Amino acid sequence: MSLNSVNPGTLWVVATPLGNPGDLSPRARQCLEQADLVLAEDTKRESLACARWGVTVRRFVSFHDHNEKDKCASVLACLKEGKNIALISDAGMPVLADPGYAVVRACRAEGITVSVVPGPCAPVAALAGSGIPPQPFVFFGFLPRGRAAQEKTLAPYASLSCTLVFFERRDRLAETLSGAFSLLGPREVCVARELTKTHEEFLRFRLESLPNFDGILGEVTVVIGPPEQTSRSCREEVEAAITEETLLGGAPRAVAKRVQARVCGWTTGEIYAILTR
Repeated sequence: MSLNSVNPGTLWVVATPLGNPGDLSPRARQCLEQADLVLAEDTKRESLACARWGVTVRRFVSFHDHNEKDKCASVLACLKEGKNIALISDAGMPVLADPGYAVVRACRAEGITVSVVPGPCAPVAALAGSGIPPQPFVFFGFLPRGRAAQEKTLAPYASLSCTLVFFERRDRLAETLSGAFSLLGPREVCVARELTKTHEEFLRFRLESLPNFDGILGEVTVVIGPPEQTSRSCREEVEAAITEETLLGGAPRAVAKRVQARVCGWTTGEIYAILTR
């Protein structure tokens, strides 16, 4: 359908290139140029990107994690006035681990048209090129930073037959994957970096045999394959390990950590709860 026939007052959710400018679709270009305003995480960065793509934007408005809720009311007001608005993120598909969910939800509640302009998406690109079973899969965005919070997030998936996809920073990659191994057990892993760019790379390895990550910069997309066997140890196995490790001595939390290294799919918090009940 021609953009000229699109009713006014539409929120366009527009996917933009991850790195290769050739991935900007003709429809995405039209939406960005015809929108009365474009919501962007970093207006300076996106202004420079649009200049590289040869796209002329009428007006940028800052729209990011820290101001999304506050901006929703003014965005809705503009849409109700008949203005067309485009929502973009720093790269890829907005809303997925990026701002936009709140305003899309608000538009749906108000009966305002939301039209998605699909295109580049880092989780999907990484999954498609990983060589790891693509379905079913679960996407987490960025995992929580703390070890305990990561354990709580990943532990429910220890025995579920699905592929896990998430973003991570290079400087936290080794620690995150080491923690994932203690919970999930042996699995295939793919780390995708520089997606769609000149130096695009897919690193394949085993979760139990981590490589050296020196030389990897910035953020990466991680794909962890499904379990190759039943990954969550039964409670009897955990309790037996607790009994053996308790005899070796140490504070309860130290014992819980040693037990976790011997079993699979249990967080240290869960083990500690059994240990101190």
